[in-house]
Amino acid sequence: MVTTDIKDHLVLVTGAASGIGKEIAISLSKRGAVVAACDKNLAELQKIKSEVNSGSFHIFEVDFVSESSILGCVNKVESELGALKAVVNCVGILGKNGEKVEDVDIADFDLVYAINLRGALILTKAVIKGMADRGYGRILHMASISGKEGNPLLVAYSATKAGLIGLVKSVGKEYATTGVTINTMAPALIHSPMTESFSESQLTALKSRIPMNRLGKTSEAAEMAAWIISPACSFTTGFTFDLSGGRATY
Repeated sequence: MVTTDIKDHLVLVTGAASGIGKEIAISLSKRGAVVAACDKNLAELQKIKSEVNSGSFHIFEVDFVSESSILGCVNKVESELGALKAVVNCVGILGKNGEKVEDVDIADFDLVYAINLRGALILTKAVIKGMADRGYGRILHMASISGKEGNPLLVAYSATKAGLIGLVKSVGKEYATTGVTINTMAPALIHSPMTESFSESQLTALKSRIPMNRLGKTSEAAEMAAWIISPACSFTTGFTFDLSGGRATY
């Protein structure tokens, strides 16, 4: 029988120092997974590790702007803990918001691209061959409703999240017969540190587009992620799972 049990599965979680990534890392640890929590903010990871207080919760530093840092992180995790069963990539930055495309700073756009899309590609490339060779793997990238619909005044974020959705569609087809699945999750507005940069008017406008008329919770993202990376989610790949409170029903 196919199971949702991920006990003793080694799962690498990026962006684990805050927001959705933090919630997912803690949630997976409680489910018995061996968690490699990765982030640039090592000090915050140390605090989380102390709070979790589990011998199966490990922390690693990674800078998603740097290819060598991403590759080094993956190599260190696997050399110290073993072969990865799953990866959950929650690294992402909003960039400057509230600007029309004519005002977008190219350096800022390049940074958002490097972290949100280029880094995701590098991470995928680093782990997927080993998973395919072993005949099993789960990869989940955190996209956004912005990548499905496009949000005005969020050009860099919307474009890179749309690119991430496209990347997963392509890779899902490439590896469909290998036992490896790769998917994305597209949350609408989730209450997290990222939302703190929004103005009250932006928050009100975005919330009004959600039929449930509230922000999502990081715990809701964690519950969905736990199933997507489990053996039970075995016949879905290249897909974008909706987490939008009814805003996107496709």
